[in-house]
Amino acid sequence: MQTVSTLSAPAAIGPYSQAVVHGDLVFTSGSIAIPPNGSEIVGRTAAEQARLALANLKAVLEAAGSSMDRVLRCTVYLVDMGEFAEVNEVYAQAFGDSRPARSTVAVAALPKGARVEIDCIAAR
Repeated sequence: MQTVSTLSAPAAIGPYSQAVVHGDLVFTSGSIAIPPNGSEIVGRTAAEQARLALANLKAVLEAAGSSMDRVLRCTVYLVDMGEFAEVNEVYAQAFGDSRPARSTVAVAALPKGARVEIDCIAAR
């Protein structure tokens, strides 16, 4: 097992890694809308936050030797399912023609008041 760390995405805000590589798989931690050198959430809506969360996820995947087109599965956590369609638009742009398996889960709250969090499993 190898841990992944990159300065191109925000540092973990708890006792965990940005991602872990095991064999040919990359398991990312949840990504929220914090800039790489920041500590606070950027964006008011889930769609705005999803854009930065996905950019952070991309940076972590690249540091692990993977990419967005190698993502096998994602989990999207939303505090308001009313923002599902808007997040889907941003998500579709980020993945292009690649369509990983996905679950979307409604949650009561997320760290730092985030409106969306996204994690994934990808191939290397």
